[in-house]
Amino acid sequence: MRKIAVGIITAFVGGAMLVSGAGAASATATRHATELKIRDITPNPVVVKAGSETTAYFDIGASSDVQKVTLSVSPESDVRTFRAKDVKDLEGWRFAVPFNEGDFAGKWKATAVAFDKDNKQVATDSAFFNVEIQKGKADTRITRFTADPYKVRQGRSIYFSGRLQVDDEGWEGLRGEKVSVYYRANGSSGWKWVASAKTSWGGKFATKTRAWKSGTFKAVFEGDDELNSSESRRDYVKVYRSWHHR
Repeated sequence: MRKIAVGIITAFVGGAMLVSGAGAASATATRHATELKIRDITPNPVVVKAGSETTAYFDIGASSDVQKVTLSVSPESDVRTFRAKDVKDLEGWRFAVPFNEGDFAGKWKATAVAFDKDNKQVATDSAFFNVEIQKGKADTRITRFTADPYKVRQGRSIYFSGRLQVDDEGWEGLRGEKVSVYYRANGSSGWKWVASAKTSWGGKFATKTRAWKSGTFKAVFEGDDELNSSESRRDYVKVYRSWHHR
């Protein structure tokens, strides 16, 4: 009975408590493991508008034994052109990361690493977030627009043709879009719609109308959520009555 009691005796020496035997084992068991957690990513998804920048904020929780936390972010997929993002260290294990339209659009991974007072890595945590890039509208243009023939008898047909193109790292034909032709008669200041056509392969379009009075024609593409509007050059057609034709 006495031998067992010796194992749990505690004594005060110089104001300090000494722990031995079973008491030492109990003290070791109460130590907590290092904790590290990426608690919040705001906003998520990170939405970047064309020509602007959006900052994402990362809030990290860590136990008291952690002396330093670092954060890195990278696309989840293998992006060979990726360059490490600048991470700004804020107060209280908070970080700020700016994103722009040149960044990878998709799933990203954030990795936090904790270090102790000896600069030894003691814990890691990771979390995923998404980046959405809202591209600006693409420019368009209408080329080779003509109204034929340049001189026509009243009541006969005027034929229009042209090509609608989009600037997608170089000009290329835009298929399946509506192009309208407008007419301004001599002596008038307003434009009147006369015909429309859908573009085919290569962005080509063709349509026609009847000739009534001399005037100017133009083709117009109104654009949409992804494409800017555009307008062709103007083409003049002289319309005559049969007894005035020479």
